[in-house]
Amino acid sequence: MIVKDEAAHLGQCLASVQDLVQEMVVADTGSQDETMAIAKTFGAKVIELAWQDDFAKARNQALAHLSGDWVLMLDGDEELNPRMISAIQTAIADESTLVVNLMRQEVGALQSPYSLVSRLFRRHPALHFNRPYHETIDDSVLELLKKEPHWRIVDLPGVAILHSGYRPDALQDRNKTQRAQSLLEKALREDPQDAYLCNKLGALYCQIGKDQDGLKLLKQGLKSNQASIPVRFELHYHLANFYTRQRKWELARKHYQKALNEEILLPLKLGALNNYGAFLQTLGELGEAYQVFATVVKIDPTLATGHFNLGLVLKAQGNLIEAIKAYQKAIELNPDYAEAYQNLGVTTFKAGLLPESLEAFKMAIALYDQQSHPQADQLRQSLRDMGMID
Repeated sequence: MIVKDEAAHLGQCLASVQDLVQEMVVADTGSQDETMAIAKTFGAKVIELAWQDDFAKARNQALAHLSGDWVLMLDGDEELNPRMISAIQTAIADESTLVVNLMRQEVGALQSPYSLVSRLFRRHPALHFNRPYHETIDDSVLELLKKEPHWRIVDLPGVAILHSGYRPDALQDRNKTQRAQSLLEKALREDPQDAYLCNKLGALYCQIGKDQDGLKLLKQGLKSNQASIPVRFELHYHLANFYTRQRKWELARKHYQKALNEEILLPLKLGALNNYGAFLQTLGELGEAYQVFATVVKIDPTLATGHFNLGLVLKAQGNLIEAIKAYQKAIELNPDYAEAYQNLGVTTFKAGLLPESLEAFKMAIALYDQQSHPQADQLRQSLRDMGMID
């Protein structure tokens, strides 16, 4: 691990790996809180590093202090899923395995809840991290496979890592965007044809409103013909989202379909499927949208947004009873889902279930109030105008 001021999360992280690992190395880059003390209580070897604006450099320095045969990399805001320990032990017992890619769940993320990360790998002298931001071992793995092609890369099914860093509140607490932009721009200046960097920086530019710069980089990433399958999937996905915002419907459709045709694990497609379904609904293609969202909830029955989106389509089709069931399922999975309560209120009202409608609206208002969301006052006024409340 490399950490800085992770006292709030570090104990949970280290506790989650106690039954799997034989040693813990925690590289601290300048914590002012109790991070180092907490690490030491778990028996971790704590090293202090001067931060040099380069995550890969820090990872490699930490890597040099390890003695084991296998390496598991975690961040402070991540935890290992204990249910996956047995599967991990089986995977690394195979002498031909070099890397085990782990499924990571983005806890609280609304659209793309899963990613696949190369965080578990054999301690081989040729393997090291590169890229100053979004650092990975992937490039060194590819180079090693050219020389030693007998090694296997394994994608382990099932969620192995729980990551809380992309929750909306976590993102607001950290100035991640500005740091990411600076480091990615620096890296791209050094390697302007790197499809991975084009993808990450292009998506970030689109996120912060630099649309034309983002579009240029995303296209550049595809033109390089060097993108791996996961990177190519993301490039098409980000382009589809861009063209959707620009209302260039056929270009958006083309890139959604290309993204979804890539051969990656199905849970990794959930964000693209959710967005594609919303795209189809916008164009009035309700039957196709229903099929997409039905696929989403089949892949992951626990994804609240999938059931919510299914409810939106069912309501648009006039199937109010099934829409109500979909909203109720979304709320069951996420009891704080204010928008689901609001739509449940609208749908039960249309179905003539007035007491249920009022109760759902009241829950929506209460949740919006907790979130300091302006929708609370708007919804409250709408209910007054309808004579449902005083």
